[in-house]
Amino acid sequence: MADGLRQPGLACAFAALIVVGELAGSRTGHRLTAPLGTAGSLAYALLGESAGMTAAHGIPQIVAVVATATLIGSIPRIAGGFGPPVVEQLARRVLATAFAATCFQPLFTSGALGRLTGGRGPAYALSLVLVLALTTLCEAVLSALLAQARTGWPFAPLLRDELRALPGIGSAMVATGAVMALATAVAGVWALPVFSLPLLLTQLSFRRYEAVRATYRQTIASLARATEIAGYTPPGHARRVAELSRSVGRELGLAGRELDVLEQAALMHDIGQLSLIDPVPDGATEPLAEPDRRRIALLGAAVVRQTGVGTPVARIVELQAEPYREQPLAARIVRAVNDYDDLAAGSRVEGPLFALERLRLDTAAEYDPRVVTALHGVVAVRDRGTTRYDGSTGGPGPYGDGGDTAPYDGAGQRKSTGTDR
Repeated sequence: MADGLRQPGLACAFAALIVVGELAGSRTGHRLTAPLGTAGSLAYALLGESAGMTAAHGIPQIVAVVATATLIGSIPRIAGGFGPPVVEQLARRVLATAFAATCFQPLFTSGALGRLTGGRGPAYALSLVLVLALTTLCEAVLSALLAQARTGWPFAPLLRDELRALPGIGSAMVATGAVMALATAVAGVWALPVFSLPLLLTQLSFRRYEAVRATYRQTIASLARATEIAGYTPPGHARRVAELSRSVGRELGLAGRELDVLEQAALMHDIGQLSLIDPVPDGATEPLAEPDRRRIALLGAAVVRQTGVGTPVARIVELQAEPYREQPLAARIVRAVNDYDDLAAGSRVEGPLFALERLRLDTAAEYDPRVVTALHGVVAVRDRGTTRYDGSTGGPGPYGDGGDTAPYDGAGQRKSTGTDR
């Protein structure tokens, strides 16, 4: 790098590919996905030859080109206010590329890789795939560590989320990166647009899929607000329960699809109240007798099934009023979080402290102790207004006097936070 950019045409071709991949990327919650940019970066790191000529770029140049191209492609996201995820993605990309280049380039330039694989046969291609597979595994661990540092969520579920994504788009990135490196070695940079087109189309299809999922989530949120619009439940109740339920579920080790189902069930847990002739006072189901709660739960499950949201969601809504030992974990979470919100909102003097203490006293029969403990931890960290069991106190709570640290505004809309998903 001290002598300038080596093989600038080759470097610019890969840089352009990475920029295009970043521009075509998508955002899912806190995650930024750019498969084509990742595949191009890994292919450049594993490039030994171009059109039959030895590639002269070294590890420093590889890292510099990938970092610069990723940053340029991320400018629209930076301008859109997605700073922290962009910085995190840049760090992952640079470290993964450096790892792959460090594993491959010294072996290739010294000739050791050629001696081990016997030339450019299947063994050589397999070695590229193995390096890329190891790189993606290391990147998954790094991504989970960065997410844990940013959000404070448990490491194991975060890592499980990352590993679950590898067989899908992760395998496509590995395969495309290896094919790009092999094809460029034979045909030069002209192979890049040919072999990047399938992954680019897949990436665009993924963006459409995410748009459909976003519409689906908005539909569920709109259905959940029906009870608020009709005056059966207070504003923001469903969203508060969904937010807290998802956080508690993550604290207890749920991840991926399990969290999505939990969140959907929490949003729609009160939908059965629409079938009542006489509304429940303040929409609070916590003071009701068990037969009344079961009736509302059964009515809600019937409504959920008719909407086509899904059987798992309907099952959680249906079982939320049962004894906790007969409930799946998601139903236990919804039951505890709903009652917490009812108690906290209905007791503005005591607030979260009173609500959590009530739940803790009923753990023998009504609530799962693990869920109550996880809920206490989530509320204490998020609101910084809950008196801990050791007697220490924080600031004002979300329902108490002098503070507004709840993640929702007065209209029930979620506020913007640094850890929104």
